[in-house]
Amino acid sequence: MLIPMNLVIHPLTSERWPDLEALFLARGCAMARGCWCMYYRESGKVAGPAGLTVAEHRRRQLQALATDDPPPGLIGYRGGVPVGWVSLGPREAFPRLRQSPVAKAVDDLPVWSIVCFVVPPAYRHQGVATGLLQDATAFARARGVVALEAYPVDKPVRSADASMWFGAMSMYTKAGFVEVARRRPERPVVRLLLSAR
Repeated sequence: MLIPMNLVIHPLTSERWPDLEALFLARGCAMARGCWCMYYRESGKVAGPAGLTVAEHRRRQLQALATDDPPPGLIGYRGGVPVGWVSLGPREAFPRLRQSPVAKAVDDLPVWSIVCFVVPPAYRHQGVATGLLQDATAFARARGVVALEAYPVDKPVRSADASMWFGAMSMYTKAGFVEVARRRPERPVVRLLLSAR
């Protein structure tokens, strides 16, 4: 059994932006560099200002969110080194979820959504994502969040690491999340209740 890595977690801030960039720019994180965890925060077709690629436009958008409350996500550190990222926040912060056939709302519960993990290859298979999930749960609970929701991958065979940004169903099950919907065979919606409504 994989033991969660002991991580020190910090919300993304402007001061911690270079640490997040280091994670996204790490070798093996090309998908993260294209998205910058902004895809689900957008709706419709994305076109950045003239002269900017979509990736650079998204990078600047995420950097601007680093001053927001709640923050757009949490960075995990081991020995002062950034080793992982989890993107989460109120479901309404992710407009594209409303359009998703997989992740559209199950009910009107005011949930927070977990939409992405980024862990560079050097730190994968060491419990980083599991540790991030535990700390994201504690972070949300401390903020009075009613429930956390996620949209993991549930396949009989392991997927390539680069396509597991939602996380595996098994990780969520072990953390106490329960399935509340399944609109596609390999894509459940899972939820963890944190407090009474």
